[in-house]
Amino acid sequence: MIQAKVHIAMKFLLKVARLSIVCLLVATISFVALSGCSDSTQNSEDTTSQVEGNPKLNWDVSLWGKPRAGTEIAEALARELHTGTDGAWQLNLHYGEALSKARENLDGLAIGAFESALFCNFYHPQKTPALMVLTMPFLPMENWENNRKVREAVYAHPDVVNELKQWGAMIYTSTFLPQYEFMGRGSSPESIDDWKGLTVRVGGGMGDAMLRLGATPTSSTATEVYTGVQQGTMNAAAFPFTYGHVSYRIHEVSTWFTGNLAPGSADCALAFSISAYESLPAQYQELLESVKNKVIDAQVQAYVEVDKINLALLRETLSEVTYTEEERNAIREVAGKPVIDEWITANQDKFDARGLVDAIYTSVGHSFE
Repeated sequence: MIQAKVHIAMKFLLKVARLSIVCLLVATISFVALSGCSDSTQNSEDTTSQVEGNPKLNWDVSLWGKPRAGTEIAEALARELHTGTDGAWQLNLHYGEALSKARENLDGLAIGAFESALFCNFYHPQKTPALMVLTMPFLPMENWENNRKVREAVYAHPDVVNELKQWGAMIYTSTFLPQYEFMGRGSSPESIDDWKGLTVRVGGGMGDAMLRLGATPTSSTATEVYTGVQQGTMNAAAFPFTYGHVSYRIHEVSTWFTGNLAPGSADCALAFSISAYESLPAQYQELLESVKNKVIDAQVQAYVEVDKINLALLRETLSEVTYTEEERNAIREVAGKPVIDEWITANQDKFDARGLVDAIYTSVGHSFE
C-alpha cells in the first residue's frame, strides 16, 4: 500500500512540475494572466471561487478504459452537476488510466490526487475485504430492483463505511453491474464437468465457486483480458453481461459464451474523497443527493440499451451455452451456499461477515438459511 501511494504521489508531483513549466513559458511569451493554467488535480478548496452565488469547482474523476455502458454513472453525474450549477461545477472525466492505474484509484483518493474515482472491489480484495461480500456467488440480485437494494444495504453497513474511510473515501453510488457470464475460446463447457481444467478470469467468491467446479480462477484487470484470451493464457473470462465483454472486445477473440449461468456479480462503485466532499458547500451536497436517482436510472438504462445490440451480435457470431434449471441447481449446491459459508467463517473475526450476508438477503425479503 505504501509503495502504491508513493508511486501515485510521484506521478502527481511530476504532473504538477510539468504544468508549472508550461505555465511559466506561456507567461514569458504572452505576458498574460495564468488563471487558465492551474493544475486540474488540485484540491477543491484551491479551485473554488464565487460565480453568481455558486462556487466554481473542478473535480477530477479517475477512470480506466474508454467511455462505455459501465461508466454512464460518471457521465450522467457530470451532466447533472453541470446543469444543476449552470456550469459552475465541472466533473473532468479522465479515461484510459490517465490519472491512476485501475488498481490504484483508492490510493489516489487517499492522497488527494483527485476528488473522485471508480474502483472495483475484486481488483484489490485486500483493500476492501468486507466489500468483497458482493462477489459471493448466486446472491439474490436477479433484477435491477434487487441489484440496487443489495448493494445499498452493503454500502450502509458500518464495516464497509469504515474500511472505505481508511482510504479517505466514501461511496456515492454503484455502477450496478449486471449478472456476470463467461466468454471464451476453444471447447465450450456444455456440462458442469467441462469446467474442469479451464483457466478463467473471475475474482472473489465467484472465483471460489469456479474453483469448486474444477476450474482455475485468475485475476486480471479488464484491459488485460483480450490478450489473455487471444494468446490462450486464459480459456474464458467473466464480465458483466453483455456490456463488459463487448466493451473490451472479448467477443472478437472468443468462440462461445454462457447465456444463463448467472454466477453472480462484483462491485464497481463511484467514490468520492471524503475531504473533497466535506469541503463542498451545503447546496452542492444537497444537489448530489437530489440527482442520485436520475443518475442511477441513466446507468441502468445504458445497460438495457446496449443489451439490445450486443445480444444480437453475440448470438450471430458465437456459440451460446445454456444450462437447464436442474444443472444450475446442481452448480448452486456445489458452488453457492458452501462458498458463502466458508467466506463467513474465514472473515467473521475480522469484520461482521455474517451480518453483511444477512443484510443482503434481508434487503430483498429473503433469509440466507
